[in-house]
Amino acid sequence: MTKWDALFAAFLVFINVLAFSLMGADKRRAEKRQWRIKESTLFLFAFLFGGVGATAGMYIFRHKTKHWYFAVFFPLLAVLEIAAAVWIFTVI
Repeated sequence: MTKWDALFAAFLVFINVLAFSLMGADKRRAEKRQWRIKESTLFLFAFLFGGVGATAGMYIFRHKTKHWYFAVFFPLLAVLEIAAAVWIFTVI
C-alpha cells in the first residue's frame, strides 16, 4: 500500500464517519424540533465518498428512510463508492 492509498483510505474513513455523524445529529435535532441540517448537505457528504456512512446512519438512526430519494440514492452512492474504492485500490 502506497502512501496515497493510505491517505485515500484515511479520507474514506473520515468522510464516512462524518456522514454517519451528520445523520445522527440531524435525527437528534429533528426529535428536539431544533435547527436541522440541510438535505443538500447530507447528500453532499454522501456524494463525496460518504455513501456507506450516510446509508448506515440512515438505517441505524431510522432517519430519512421514508423519503424515497434518500432510500434510493444513499444506498446507490454507497455501492458506487465501494466499487470506486475497489477499483482505485486494485487498478490504480
